[in-house]
Amino acid sequence: MPVSGTVTKLLGHTDSYYAASANDAPLYGALEGDVEADVCIIGAGYTGLSSALHLAERGFKVVVLEAERIGWGASGRNGGHVGVGQRKGQEDLEKMLGLDTAKTLWDMGLEAVALVEELIRKHDIQCDLKRGIMHLAAKPSHDAWLKEEVELLNQRYGYSKMRYADKDEVRTLVGSDRFHGGQVDDGSLHLHPLNYALGLARAAAKAGVEFFEYSRVTSYSGGTPCQVNTAKGRVRARNVVLACNGYLGDLEPRMAGRIMPINNFVLATEPLPEELARELIANDYALQDTLFVINYWKLSGDNRLVFGGGENYTSRFPQDIRAFVRKYMLEVYPQLADTRIDYGWGGTLAITLNRMPSIGRLEPNVYYSQGYSGHGVPTATFAGKILSEVVAGTEERFDILSRIPTHNFPGGTLLRWPGLVAGMLYYSLKDKLGR
Repeated sequence: MPVSGTVTKLLGHTDSYYAASANDAPLYGALEGDVEADVCIIGAGYTGLSSALHLAERGFKVVVLEAERIGWGASGRNGGHVGVGQRKGQEDLEKMLGLDTAKTLWDMGLEAVALVEELIRKHDIQCDLKRGIMHLAAKPSHDAWLKEEVELLNQRYGYSKMRYADKDEVRTLVGSDRFHGGQVDDGSLHLHPLNYALGLARAAAKAGVEFFEYSRVTSYSGGTPCQVNTAKGRVRARNVVLACNGYLGDLEPRMAGRIMPINNFVLATEPLPEELARELIANDYALQDTLFVINYWKLSGDNRLVFGGGENYTSRFPQDIRAFVRKYMLEVYPQLADTRIDYGWGGTLAITLNRMPSIGRLEPNVYYSQGYSGHGVPTATFAGKILSEVVAGTEERFDILSRIPTHNFPGGTLLRWPGLVAGMLYYSLKDKLGR
């Protein structure tokens, strides 16, 4: 397998293409001593960064504590897809929550994508923003429901930016014989996820947010005020926002059982010739298939194929991530067998049982949002805005989201792993055997 050595430009980050192509970012010092704030946010991914920015723009004094570097976790490692809707399909949401709530959530999903684009434009965030996502039927049986979903969104939700493409058109657009049809969505976006996170941080710092990196929170307590502790300092704040997602660990047992951290893996090829890049993705959209363990891919700003495939459910990453992901890429694009793989990396995300985000309040002044289940770029950005609203005293939209049922995994944090692995293996087998 052709590979090359890589160098991480952004120190402290995983050795990914995103870190190697990151915009310049300041290094913030660790917290030492006592600090006071209106709001202390734990975690500097999209949820924490969006919360911080929106709160600072409302006039709050905000402190953000990050255990590693800003955007170090899934927010700096993901596929960069900014899709409309929720992680759960609209028909399923109608059955689960009723048509009115499903429509409200659809509108929020549209607002989430619009918010990402608005923040990028407003704060001049250079993050290779591009338009469009295609959702591709990996099996013949999947083609019908993709077509039906387009009709549902067109007719019941008035969404006209998505259309159906048959197998022949998909083959032309995607350069692969693997797929049986698909959705072409002009309303979605894709981007460089780490540079987007760094841009949010830059805008938040300009608005007055105080960041502390390498400041892992060891414990916290609610009350008036709340107290958040690190190894060398503490923050006293009127409100706390838990924005840890898949990296929550054992910091807060009351919400830990509602999410399952899982690992997903990505590679980036060498820069591709323009003709080959257009053969793979003629319209420069981001792509994803319909498998339970999905493959997702797009072209970077410098024409690399960034391809995500495969996941595991342990505390360890594969020894050779490039080889682990490459086999999935070659199933889609066998013509890349001789293409050099320059980067391979992994990250941890959090899923919920029903794939809807878990948003709520633990105490009158302690809030959280987590469990984006692979739909985190728009959903976490929007969640940050919603958290800023509720901290500021406007609870209507927060209440809608907090009422969405998200249950604990069976067995809690101790026994959730065996059940998850069994379930994932079952669906992975269906991916391989089903039609």
